[in-house]
Amino acid sequence: MLELSNTSIINGNAVRWGVMGDGPPLVAIHGTPFSSQVWRRIVPHLFDHRRVYYFDLVGYGQSEKREGQDVSLGVQNKVLAALFQEWELDRPDVLAHDFGGATALRAYYLNGLRYGSLTIFDAVALAPWGSPLVQHVREHPEAFAGMPEYMHKAMLRAYLQTAAHHELSEDALEIYSAPWIGPVGQPAFYRQIAQMHQKYTDEVQRFYGAMDCPVSVLWGMCDEWIPYERGEALAGLISGEDCVPIPLAGHLVQEDRPEAIVAAVLKQIAGR
Repeated sequence: MLELSNTSIINGNAVRWGVMGDGPPLVAIHGTPFSSQVWRRIVPHLFDHRRVYYFDLVGYGQSEKREGQDVSLGVQNKVLAALFQEWELDRPDVLAHDFGGATALRAYYLNGLRYGSLTIFDAVALAPWGSPLVQHVREHPEAFAGMPEYMHKAMLRAYLQTAAHHELSEDALEIYSAPWIGPVGQPAFYRQIAQMHQKYTDEVQRFYGAMDCPVSVLWGMCDEWIPYERGEALAGLISGEDCVPIPLAGHLVQEDRPEAIVAAVLKQIAGR
């Protein structure tokens, strides 16, 4: 497990984060409904080359969760910009997945953040997006937030499994479920789904164009949440290279093929 031993207060929210390694900085940004623990099998292979920063998005993982909290994509890029300032980063390498991809893109095009390189995979970036579960929960968030805990746990585990191509280990299911269980975690899970809105990608999608840094777009070929074709389209907009397919990987590439992510990052930062 990665340790998040630091806390920063950003726009009234307690954000938990950690850092490992030495060298030039690299920032890893997770997606939904996960946490920075998605990098637990990635970071140990990178901290000999980079000083790796990782954090839990507002409302996720070990970061603060509370009733009435704004945890939408509309705030996560502002949090990233504030962390860049706190960490005194200048063009760090960035690794981003799912909502982390949306956050990195929004911060680049809307907040003016600049990166040394961007490795982005299976990202929420192009409309339309949102699973059938997301669409249903958004219409009935209160009903889901108040369901019996045993039903919530069963549904949560089943939902997490759909993110991976291979069967998730019991350890992985426990790690990804833990932040979303209990009197604080369960309503927080449905809160973040209720606030998922395509407007946050629509407002930045029109700005997509060649970025002023090397960009690698990777995609799980078996992604059932966001199809591979969406990766090809994104690569055509922001990268001078083709999308890199990852065979036998679903949306949660960190579990299905972690070595593919490590290899892509090491190739991206080689010589930098």
